[in-house]
Amino acid sequence: MGNRILLIEDEYAIASFVTQGLQESGYAVAVCYDGEKGLEMLQDGDFDLVILDIVLPGMDGREVARTIRGQGLDLPILMLTALGSTENVVRGLDSGADDYLVKPFKFKELEARVRALSRRRSSGPRGNRTLSAGNLVLDRDAKTVRRGEADIHLTATEYRLLEYLLLNKNRVLSRIDILESVWDITFNLGTNVVDVYVNYLRNKIDKPFNSKLIHTVIGMGYTLKDNEP
Repeated sequence: MGNRILLIEDEYAIASFVTQGLQESGYAVAVCYDGEKGLEMLQDGDFDLVILDIVLPGMDGREVARTIRGQGLDLPILMLTALGSTENVVRGLDSGADDYLVKPFKFKELEARVRALSRRRSSGPRGNRTLSAGNLVLDRDAKTVRRGEADIHLTATEYRLLEYLLLNKNRVLSRIDILESVWDITFNLGTNVVDVYVNYLRNKIDKPFNSKLIHTVIGMGYTLKDNEP
């Protein structure tokens, strides 16, 4: 598991607190205090994970995340921010973040998120390289999704959600299951971010087609069923 972390945070007290804690846990941490400088450091260094504040001078964290993804970099991004509403969580994830931690936070929670994101990256795809349900096919190597003859274009978060649903095809998954497995989010089990992203996914893989794959199980969660095309 890689342990080089780039921290982009403009609040010096938080940057110092996070850096000291991670270094004591065995991580190598480089720090910068604005988004543009952070992008320069990413180009010059070999990092395994980025911890990124949203409110930064100049280029904000969401723009930094979009730029990182636009450059084809797939390293995990953990956002730190005081903006904790569902709308802000979704905006952060849509910009390319893998996980989202709201300030104030306990260091042990931050460290747990870092470990989880590092494990996710180092483990990579396991088992079958192709997952399917009906005429929907997800290629885990090419990171592509097709339904019938149509290419389905997903964001990174939508892709992870679909992959998890396919890996657990025909099982009923609670919102907590999905939060902990797709986003590693456990701090706010009342958030409706799962429902938001399930709806995004339905709009792309179900609505344009005759049969429905994703089903709501009232009071329990969601399931993806192997329907006929």
